[in-house]
Amino acid sequence: MKKASLLVCSDYKIGEVDKFVFGSFIEHLGRAVYGGIYEPAHKNGFRRDVIDLIKQIDVPIVRYPGGNFVSGYNWEDGAGPVQNRPKRLELAWESTETNEFGTNEFVKWCREVGCEPLMAVNLGTRGPDEARNLVEYCNHPGGTYWSDLRISHGYKNPHGIKYWCLGNEMDGDWQMGHKTPLEYGRIANETAKLMKMTDNSIKLVLCGSSSGRTRTFGEWETTVLDLAYDKVDYISLHQYFGNSDGDLRSFLAKGTELDRYIETVIACCDFMQGKRHSRHHIDLSVDEWNVWYHSHGAKFEKWSTAPSILEDIYNFADALVVGSMLLSLLRHCDRVKIACMAQLVNVIAPIMTETGGGVWAQTIFYPYMHASRYGRGSVLLPKAESSTHETKDFTQVPDIDSLAVCDDEKGELTVFAINRDLSDSIPFTVKLIDFPDYAPIEHIEMSGYDLTAVNTANSSPVKPKTQKAPAVESNVFSVKLNPLSWNVFRFKKAT
Repeated sequence: MKKASLLVCSDYKIGEVDKFVFGSFIEHLGRAVYGGIYEPAHKNGFRRDVIDLIKQIDVPIVRYPGGNFVSGYNWEDGAGPVQNRPKRLELAWESTETNEFGTNEFVKWCREVGCEPLMAVNLGTRGPDEARNLVEYCNHPGGTYWSDLRISHGYKNPHGIKYWCLGNEMDGDWQMGHKTPLEYGRIANETAKLMKMTDNSIKLVLCGSSSGRTRTFGEWETTVLDLAYDKVDYISLHQYFGNSDGDLRSFLAKGTELDRYIETVIACCDFMQGKRHSRHHIDLSVDEWNVWYHSHGAKFEKWSTAPSILEDIYNFADALVVGSMLLSLLRHCDRVKIACMAQLVNVIAPIMTETGGGVWAQTIFYPYMHASRYGRGSVLLPKAESSTHETKDFTQVPDIDSLAVCDDEKGELTVFAINRDLSDSIPFTVKLIDFPDYAPIEHIEMSGYDLTAVNTANSSPVKPKTQKAPAVESNVFSVKLNPLSWNVFRFKKAT
């Protein structure tokens, strides 16, 4: 018989959820910047309609400027008077980069959004000197060449950027300046040293593998950590999932693959900490993750400016997988401290725009928003039981993927649950230990849609529905979860 249960106790917790787990990513790629977050006709050039949707999600940190783009980027091109900035061939995405939008504009945009910048430096075609100059430009108060240059550009106060990425996907042979683990580990260590000498308050993300399926995965992590361990604070993971072969059951189970990927990288970090007899602790930054496959093979005009590329239109099945990936991130909140959905606008993104026109939320927008709004606090250590199934790629996949998050400050408890079953409603029972004064608020659900249903500029049929939450009797609530459904059960402590 198919069924599932979840037992949670307020005394047993996996850990606190860092707000940066709900971050995102903007790259100079396609229409992410130009036509996405930036259009000159808008005030300050920033699209207010896009900012309003971003604020609905409450995105706390945004990675920039890449991505593959950063491995060929000269940051100086995007600083100073706009009319003096050079146009460049952008080799990563075969486009023309105008540099109309650069570091200062991005930081100003972050302040408008209310998020922190996560700035990446170029370790592909450049190195330690250019990286430390950028830190000086952004963070030093004044009295030096680079800080005074920032002031001359109209920014008297330092930007105070705390979080930095040491390059991007340097394990990938598609990357400009691709490196072996030894080469990257050495340059990352030296770059980190100079950057922290310039500003010792910053936190650094070391490049991990670009996927858990690469040939060098594992070897890459242990090698680069061994070389740069004491200078860095996080190591990155990137993971995209697709369904090009049409295997829906395996696609819906992809969250279990992300679980294993995260746990393997944690093991690499802990092994290296033990090997080095170090007290220094490395956390994880999953700073690219999403579903990505719809736009593969799409054509565009080479060397054009802001072409429409990687503009996946997401369906309801994609929303369920994104929900499962979010639960994987929360499940490992004790070690995953930064995560960035890639990307934020137009390019494999939850938000889409028409250049010069309107804006709309894709299907994946909603689980992302729900997790960010209601997934903050402490993830409770679950005792979860569920009937299981097998797919072509996975065994013992839980029919119901679930967890609970408690926000003690707000007096709120949220239970997230996904029914992966293609056709059956499944009984789901939750037992709440030490939550005697919590009453149900609402049950948010996405279900009943055709798996291929999408939202567009003209129609947005795929949206969550809100209904009354099930009653709690003797610390237990029971409900039948609809097949192929995303569910958010919210409870509030009585005052």
